[in-house]
Amino acid sequence: MAHYRASESRREQFRRYLEKAGVLDSLTSVLVALYEENDKPSNALDFLKQHLGLSGPAPAEVEKLRLEMVGLQQQYESLLEENKGLKNRLLQYESAQEEAATP
Repeated sequence: MAHYRASESRREQFRRYLEKAGVLDSLTSVLVALYEENDKPSNALDFLKQHLGLSGPAPAEVEKLRLEMVGLQQQYESLLEENKGLKNRLLQYESAQEEAATP
């Protein structure tokens, strides 16, 4: 009987720990969302992962972001080259003005 009480006490401590950490509220809200789904998902575990933020981004979203990043990198490199060219042109004009101003 004493073993049963010790085990029950540990369970109660664990339950309070989960409650303080917000785990029970999060799980409850996700389970309620699953319950309220009209079209139940074929994989309930994936639903839980998605709503708890464990599944990560969808592969299509990752590919979209990767392509966007590649495009932005190309644009960045292009702008760096343009900036370099404009700086060189500015230096040429400044040099020409200095030579013209010197008698």
